[in-house]
Amino acid sequence: MPDIVKETISMENGRTIIIETGRLAKQADGAVVVREKNTMLLATVVVSKETKNEINFLPLTVDYREKYYAGGKIPGGFIKREGRPSDEEILTMRLVDRVLRPSFPDSFKKEIQIMISLLSYDKTVLPDGLAGLAASTALLVAGIPFNGPISEIRIIRLNEKFIINPSLDQLKEADIDLIVGASNHSILMIEGEMKEIKEDEFLKTLIIAHEAIKLQIEAQIRLVNKLSKNRLFFFDDQVSVNFSQENKRLKKELFLFSHDKIENIYQNFLDKKTRSIQEKIVLNDFKKNFLTEEQIEKKEAIIEQFFEEIRKNIIRNLVLKKGVRLDGRTSKQIRLISSFVDYLPGVHGSALFSRGETQSLTTVTLGSSLDANKIDNVIMENQEKFYLHYNFPPFSTGEIRSIRGVSRREVGHGNLAQRALKNIIPNNPYTIRVVSDILESNGSSSMATVCAASLALMDAGIPIKNPVSGIAMGLFMENEKKVIISDIIGEEDYFGDLDFKITGTKYGITACQMDVKTTQGVTFELINKILIQALEGRIFILKKMLETLPEYRKKIKPHAPKIYTFNIPKNFIGSVIGTGGKVIQEIQSCTNTNILIEEKGDSGYIEIIGNDDEKIEKAINRIKEIAFVPELGKIYKAKVKSIKDFGAFVEISKGVEGLLHISEIGWKRLKNIEEEFHIGDIIDVKFMGMDERNKKMKLSRKILLPRPGKKNE
Repeated sequence: MPDIVKETISMENGRTIIIETGRLAKQADGAVVVREKNTMLLATVVVSKETKNEINFLPLTVDYREKYYAGGKIPGGFIKREGRPSDEEILTMRLVDRVLRPSFPDSFKKEIQIMISLLSYDKTVLPDGLAGLAASTALLVAGIPFNGPISEIRIIRLNEKFIINPSLDQLKEADIDLIVGASNHSILMIEGEMKEIKEDEFLKTLIIAHEAIKLQIEAQIRLVNKLSKNRLFFFDDQVSVNFSQENKRLKKELFLFSHDKIENIYQNFLDKKTRSIQEKIVLNDFKKNFLTEEQIEKKEAIIEQFFEEIRKNIIRNLVLKKGVRLDGRTSKQIRLISSFVDYLPGVHGSALFSRGETQSLTTVTLGSSLDANKIDNVIMENQEKFYLHYNFPPFSTGEIRSIRGVSRREVGHGNLAQRALKNIIPNNPYTIRVVSDILESNGSSSMATVCAASLALMDAGIPIKNPVSGIAMGLFMENEKKVIISDIIGEEDYFGDLDFKITGTKYGITACQMDVKTTQGVTFELINKILIQALEGRIFILKKMLETLPEYRKKIKPHAPKIYTFNIPKNFIGSVIGTGGKVIQEIQSCTNTNILIEEKGDSGYIEIIGNDDEKIEKAINRIKEIAFVPELGKIYKAKVKSIKDFGAFVEISKGVEGLLHISEIGWKRLKNIEEEFHIGDIIDVKFMGMDERNKKMKLSRKILLPRPGKKNE
């Protein structure tokens, strides 16, 4: 029997999480199964034997996949097997990567592959809140040196109560939804959405989340302590990266040649493009003066790494010791903002938003329910009627780069912007697709997207009462010195210790994303200071936005589709469609509209889409004639169709006839109905309900006439 080791994490409400190793995937360097109820994840870790000294980043790959069998499903499509990762899987990969990457020492250059698989899915427990726990435990089991253990949880607030690792149904009703990653001492990563909550509520959520994470970290330590030492694979003796004497000399020469020149460039507060050109000139001059062509080719990667270290040290020293930023701003100052709406005349809504050297051109397209974004994966089957796509082309940073589909970064940034806006979109009949094309980038492009999207939605006539603005906050730390900066640019993001994106309306926060770049993490006190400074920046940006367009347009654009929705009784659906769709096709043809019919409960949901209001009205009337149901107490203009001895048959709507009994024609006794009216006459009748005996309409004309002997009131 395999040597199986387990540990249990006790949670509130009697729930438990079990972590186990030793049963599955024993040839991996580390393998762990995490289970809560019937949701099970397998995380494996494999580390390369070689060290890659020439690279200046951690070669870490995190892969997360949901097996369709986990939810009792068979994949759709012709091939019938799992294919490329869905957006939801990519987002989970990013969540795990973002909390683990800063936890490794800079000297660790071995390639690491973490693979996480959803093996079983319980609809009461979402798996993404368990993925970080599984990955961290697998790294510990493998004996890989990192500043862990860490863990992640999903936390929501529902009816003023906090729930750890909720179900999908609970998630839909929550007003706070966060995934939080942390070490035992500090918060490392935050991602989530909220319904306009205040900063103190946000901080309270983090505190509760951290307490739950600590329990998971303690369990990981207990599990590893149970393992026999001969089952651990330690890599400490292979961690350090050794530089040759030649490389040490090269680094010193590069420093002496370039340091003062680069520092001088940075203190001239140049724009990004000019600054980049000046940096390249310095680096190329060094190569020409100190290296042969053969040395340049051989040492190019290590030179780039050394040069980046010099840039990083200069930028950090300028901020921490001199309070100087690359563009000359103060720590709280926001870059110059400009914005335009209705920039593209042929689309349904558009906005061009620029903040410094970051620019987003964002459009809104309105469609019908047929245009909804269909999500069909292991976890959910859903149709999003509001979704946002973010594009980051290489020209936005002046680069040449191969285009190989949508990158993980684009998926992540688009998801953040979508979450920032989704809860302020009012109920409406439209499917709304927002597309942000980043035309220029120097930091905070996802936050520019949020601002541009708010303006574009307002330009399209979507009645959002509370527009959303976004800001990216930064942090530089050295010993006890900490500098918080607002509206960070690219280098401040790359070389700083934190990137904290916060979006919200004037009433509260709607979404956030925080990544800590250092193993030090951040305290709650520091997070609170960042939130307060961010609020000031968000409100400033929001006011600038509203100078362009103070409120949403009261009408949609003339060329945008018009949609009218209403319900009909379920039993009329067949009549509206007609045999072989003949009736509905004829209505669509003669009114130039598209008509959708969907059965919802006891009703038929009708959606009519068109560009001409008169033709839409004509289609509405045709359907209402077919699905006519008289309203109790309503007065109708009725046409006399035939006369009998006992009454007259009158038509109150096209094809809908009822008997007006002779006793209900008037107050006087009639011998001949034609004393009152004739076939073809239009008379007023009141619908009095349905006869319980024969299920026929009861109509009255008499009740509308003054009673003889009484004054007409």
